[in-house]
Amino acid sequence: MSLDSEIDALTHDHVFLGKRHDENARRTLWVVALTAAMMVGEIAAGLAFNSMALLADGFHMATHAGALGIAAIAYAYAKRHAHGRRYSFGTGKVGDLAGFASALVLGIVALGIAFESVTRLLDPRPVAFTEATIIAVIGLGVNIVSALLLGHGHDHGHGHDRGHDHHHGDAHAHDHAPHHHGERDNNLRSAYLHVVADALTSVLAIAALLGGRYLGWVWLDPLMGIVGSIVIAVWAVSLMRDTGAVLLDATDAALDAEIRALVEGPGDATITDLHVWRVGPGAHSAIISVVGATRETICQRVAPVRAIEHLTVEIR
Repeated sequence: MSLDSEIDALTHDHVFLGKRHDENARRTLWVVALTAAMMVGEIAAGLAFNSMALLADGFHMATHAGALGIAAIAYAYAKRHAHGRRYSFGTGKVGDLAGFASALVLGIVALGIAFESVTRLLDPRPVAFTEATIIAVIGLGVNIVSALLLGHGHDHGHGHDRGHDHHHGDAHAHDHAPHHHGERDNNLRSAYLHVVADALTSVLAIAALLGGRYLGWVWLDPLMGIVGSIVIAVWAVSLMRDTGAVLLDATDAALDAEIRALVEGPGDATITDLHVWRVGPGAHSAIISVVGATRETICQRVAPVRAIEHLTVEIR
């Protein structure tokens, strides 16, 4: 084999976008369009009916439309730069960055709803119950459709095999091992949570509006707002925690333990250094430094860890 052929055989890309990247991107764009249309409708209705409640909900939905737009942009950016050399391990974590930003927006929305709710609880204001209820029901319908669009691809696992084995010298080996691991797309998850949060606020708003109209419970509207803000805040913190861990290359404890058991189990090898982190939906990378075994042996032992898509082995 010629030198050029050997170089071509060793060269590989770092595309870890996830199996459903393009499909999830299309779904997100549809939801952005639906959310933006509903936002315009609520703001227009608020101005026409002189309803501050509808105006507030319209601008609240604008923040969700913006966050969903971030998710759509992240999909496009990750796809465009997937094969670029600027990012050492590809653009698989762009979605996590967008998810973290969306979590921040979601948290700000929760704080805004809580503040406005407490204000209205202390200083009740007249509400156009009939008009507001109609728009809230329409908004809930839009949210349900959006949730169905995003939920179909939310947090599903898909396996795909890669049989490439790349060797770099005598001391290092890069192995793209086959895997079958659930793909958790945090970008899609963030979009999904925004839609579900909007649906939750719509349900609570409808209940509060009906209670206010038929039972005279004006205080129910701000109370439901406070409840909704707490639930949304919990979701935001959870999303921020998960995406932040990915962005900081947190070690996957389960994969770390599995690799150590497979490599050191036979008793003839010792791991001196091990790094395991996520590089994209359903894809992880690992760097293993070992004494007492050959590169080929380590690659064979780690092969069953099907979540590892990029493996570097260093023999000391």
